[in-house]
Amino acid sequence: MIDNKKMCEIIEAMAEKIQAQKDFLTELDNEIGDGDHGINMARGFGAVKEKLPGMADKDIGAILKEVGMTLVSTVGGASGPLYGTAFMKAGMACKGMAEIDGQQFLTAFSAAVAGIKQRGKSEEGEKTMLDALCPAERAIAEALNEGATLKEALGKAVDAAEDGLVHTKDIIATKGRASYLGERSLGHQDPGATSSLLLLQVIEAAL
Repeated sequence: MIDNKKMCEIIEAMAEKIQAQKDFLTELDNEIGDGDHGINMARGFGAVKEKLPGMADKDIGAILKEVGMTLVSTVGGASGPLYGTAFMKAGMACKGMAEIDGQQFLTAFSAAVAGIKQRGKSEEGEKTMLDALCPAERAIAEALNEGATLKEALGKAVDAAEDGLVHTKDIIATKGRASYLGERSLGHQDPGATSSLLLLQVIEAAL
């Protein structure tokens, strides 16, 4: 189970993780993007962290919605609308809930992934954050189906996202800024898939 207090802890840990990895994410983005992914993500999650004290008494849906709205308004580039949409869609799936179990987490996670696909007009296999998130979504569903706990399911999700991230080095970007490079995008891991993996690691570690 994840209650609203635990959700706030997870969001705070996400902000700290992104801040710690800011330079690494920016370095990755320098190679195939605008070179601002780490800077933008750190700014967005920094703004989210400032708002956390005011979220403590809200339900999980409201917390996630506020995180999403904050990211949309403070993160530049493509990642702001995409991550913002993900959190807002997850929030809608958890509307009014004081705590969520494994199945409800999966429903929210699936809503987030669907939101990213819709907003980015993209699918798995195009060298984007979806190459980490889609395998993670399948892994969570499969693990829960086999009777795993949410913690165990997220462990599988992290492994699947890591494999997906490694695979982004072997595919040519067809979406986003990196697509301008064509074959020159080969050999580079996707920054969005990297930040997605970092956030999954945070959730798994927090449970």
